[in-house]
Amino acid sequence: MESKQIGLIGTGVWGRNLMRNFYELGVLKCACDIREELRSEVSKIAPGVNFITDPNKVIHDPDCQAVVIATSALEHGKLTREALLQGKDVFVEKPLAIKLEEGKELVKLARDTNRVLMVGHILNYHPAVQKLKELVNNGDLGKIRYIYSNRLNIGRIRTEENILWSFAPHDISIVLSLLNEMPQSISCQGESYISESVYDVTMTQMIFPSGVQGHIFVSWLHPFKEQRLVIVGSEKMAVLDDTIAEKLKVYPHEVKWRGRIPTAVRAEAEIVSFESKEPLRAECEHFIACIQQRTTPMTDGIEALRVLQVLDACQRSLHHQGSTVTIAGDNDPQTKFSAHPTAIIDEPCQIGKGTRIWHFAHVMQGAKIGENCSLGQNVYVGSKAVIGNNVKIQNNVSVYDRVILDDNVFCGPSMVFTNVINPRSEIKRKDEYMPTRVSRGATLGANCTIVCGNNIGEYAFVAAGSVVTKNVPAFACVAGVPAIRIGWVCRCGIKLTFSKDTAVCKTCNRKYRMTNNKTVRLLENEA
Repeated sequence: MESKQIGLIGTGVWGRNLMRNFYELGVLKCACDIREELRSEVSKIAPGVNFITDPNKVIHDPDCQAVVIATSALEHGKLTREALLQGKDVFVEKPLAIKLEEGKELVKLARDTNRVLMVGHILNYHPAVQKLKELVNNGDLGKIRYIYSNRLNIGRIRTEENILWSFAPHDISIVLSLLNEMPQSISCQGESYISESVYDVTMTQMIFPSGVQGHIFVSWLHPFKEQRLVIVGSEKMAVLDDTIAEKLKVYPHEVKWRGRIPTAVRAEAEIVSFESKEPLRAECEHFIACIQQRTTPMTDGIEALRVLQVLDACQRSLHHQGSTVTIAGDNDPQTKFSAHPTAIIDEPCQIGKGTRIWHFAHVMQGAKIGENCSLGQNVYVGSKAVIGNNVKIQNNVSVYDRVILDDNVFCGPSMVFTNVINPRSEIKRKDEYMPTRVSRGATLGANCTIVCGNNIGEYAFVAAGSVVTKNVPAFACVAGVPAIRIGWVCRCGIKLTFSKDTAVCKTCNRKYRMTNNKTVRLLENEA
């Protein structure tokens, strides 16, 4: 872009920081604020830059290619929309809007007009955050277990937006970026101490599909400033403290078992070095580069919508006294699971997009269910059960703890899984549950029983009413009480007839090889 083609709207505390950077980068054409008394402040920071008191003059200025918006959050959506309609590229401070639907409209408008839309989630441009993301992506911390952030201060108290919308967007954006996933459920609690209905303190808890838990604590009624992010991994722990010189540290603490007792073994902190650069300057340079190269910003409208979706869920939880809100697929029909009103879903649990849950089903807290599954009437899923994608479970089936159903498994009506080999009502044996795995594509017929501790091979077929008391090989067809192998079936479910050691399915032409009359393998898998 040519020099001096950016107009700034809003010259408050943060607006002046933006003004300084864009002025020093030589691209600031004008600065706007409805408060005439700020003219002298603008002239000190950006000598020679035109001061305007009407935002519309900036938006309609044909010489302004882009507009930077740093006003009250209540005005973000309106000003961004007007600027986009005038063909301007837009950099708007967080949040993009204060309503999720408004944010969606802005993202669509930017796409339709082929304009750059960037949102000021500044910490994504912080070199320490970028280094921390590198550590996470490289696996240096191991498997992430939980993450939390505190953003606390005694500072400027707002009356037009609560602390959640003022402080939390920074931390939500970082957490989503670090984990590269959206939370599946959220709960948020807070309190309004100064202005009615304007929360001064909020605590947000998020549970992610990967099992990671996180919380974000924000307050402008705190005795001192604290900006700390902590990530606990299976190998190391990382701490980002933006209030001290040595901002990023890694703690290689360990937990060792001594005499069957877990014991924490402390280690010295390792200071992590990274490039020293002002995050705001990097953010402003990134916006200019996106305008020049017509590229998508790192913190674009889509990223901002994810943050808005979390904020919206937090706000709904606040309004319902901290109740859990499920947000997976909440706003996108293509990613939403459906459940009949009579179904009971205990949060948190994981349910994939496109899954349908029918009448009187019960999904326990902690259960994991994949995409495009169908759970029929009166189905029960235990808290430690795992169900893959495209699994069909017919009416009256209980999938107990430690049962794993791989992708494309079919469970017929009223078939039974057991979980204890020798149950007694008067003896508690929950710690004796035995695992059962049903491999990909297998079929379990109506009213059959799978005794716990036995596995079903891929594409096996268990006949209706059978009782399985031992492992079933892949592609085997078993029947009877106890079940015995009566033949072999193709992946498509048709009976196979072997000539010597090979068979060709008469329906789909897949070829198979049998070894020692005990195992069958699909030939295309032998490469």
